Amino acid sequence: MSTRILVIDDEQAVRKSFVLALSGAAYDVDTAANGEEGLALFKERAHALVYLDLKMPGLSGVETLLAIRELDMKVPIYIVTAFHREFFDQLADARKREIDFELLMKPIGLDQIREVTQGILAGDGGRDERHVDV
Repeated sequence: MSTRILVIDDEQAVRKSFVLALSGAAYDVDTAANGEEGLALFKERAHALVYLDLKMPGLSGVETLLAIRELDMKVPIYIVTAFHREFFDQLADARKREIDFELLMKPIGLDQIREVTQGILAGDGGRDERHVDV
């Protein structure tokens, strides 16, 4: 049985990169172009890991993060973004509220996607030089 991963990002190229990096490696990758689609997919089926963009039309990544956390407090959520400074105050507020997430900086390559994913799902957090602290 394969592990299901959800990628929520408004950039089609980013979604395709995750699919390319993770397909065929015992992962099933669901993708969503915005927070609303991502939440619908998250409610439909169980996911072992969520990759989430911050800057999206409609629900922002922070709003999507909070909505997912209302449904599931344990699923690992990795925010993959180039805009963490723009959302720093909102992310810091989420941390103060003990909302769990990790931050990874874009761009992220195919090998890094695979390595981080394997590390996360193996339980070692998949931390590398792309992690950012809030």
